Order: sequence, then structure tokens, then C-alpha cells
Amino acid sequence: VPRITAVKQVGAEFIERRQGDRLGLILFGSNAYVQSPLSFDTATVRRFLTEAQIGFAGQDTAIGDAIGLAVKRLKERPAESRVLILLSDGRDTASSVKPEDAARLAAQLGIRIYTIGIGADSLTTPGLFGSSFGSRQVNPSAELDEAGLQAIAQMTGGQYFRARNPAELASIYQMLDQ
Repeated sequence: VPRITAVKQVGAEFIERRQGDRLGLILFGSNAYVQSPLSFDTATVRRFLTEAQIGFAGQDTAIGDAIGLAVKRLKERPAESRVLILLSDGRDTASSVKPEDAARLAAQLGIRIYTIGIGADSLTTPGLFGSSFGSRQVNPSAELDEAGLQAIAQMTGGQYFRARNPAELASIYQMLDQ
């Protein structure tokens, strides 16, 4: 299953279970932008997630800018409501604000960040005509910055999770439900 398909499906199920919570959605690539502001309208947030496409926000990864934008939106919320779930399959390559600096600001404002690194550890690419002849093993998560995501979570009182497949991602979201 492609990563984006798993993220949309499992994320949509998580959003559906968040009745009574105010949710928002920030997409990030070369830039970070608010796809859906904080709202009790979980159906709309869910729709925006399922309609998102890879490349909407550019081909780079602006983790620090995404955190900064979330901090701006969450800082006025009640203390117990300041939670960010950051999902990434890469490393920061485009932020104007370093992820560590944004995480430090989040920590100062009492915003907990739970980080999720997604992607399989290995993938076999098919060989000639779909056969095993000429196939090879690749690491689709070679760009994942696990150390950076772990540091962000630790700095803010959150937790880092690793999802190598859709079942692991679903399990992580179930833990976050609690």
C-alpha cells in the first residue's frame, strides 16, 4: 500500500473517532500551510485529509515551518488542548525555522508534540516484466530523520512512534486516542 494511501485511510479513521475535539490539518512540503483551521467539524477535516495529494505543498519538507505554524494556531488554546501530531516520512530540507527551534518554542508554550515516522525499512523493486530477475532491495525510508523526530517529541513531552506499515500506524493512532 502506498504511504499516502495508508496515511489517508488510517488518519481519516482517527479523525472520525475524535468527536468533541477541535482538530486542524497542516500540510507541509516546500512550505507549510493550514489546510483546515481548528474546528469541531471533523467531517470537513477528514475530507481535506482524504483529498490531499503528494506535492500540494511542494517537493521539499518543511518540518520546522509546520511546527511553527501549529504553535501559532495552538498557543491561545487551553493548556490541555495543546497537542500536535507530526507525521513525516523525511527530513527537514526547506524550513526557514529549524525544527529544534520550533520545538523549543512549542515546549515553552506547553504544546506536546507526538511524532510519527512512516515508511517501510525495505522494499523489493520488481525486475524484468515483474519477475524476480533483476529485482533489488531498497530502503524507502532512507531519508527519514528518526533522531530529529525523537528529539522533537522528547523536547515537548510527547513521544516518538515508528510506523512501518498501515497496521502499525493504526495501532499508534489507537494509543494516541487514549
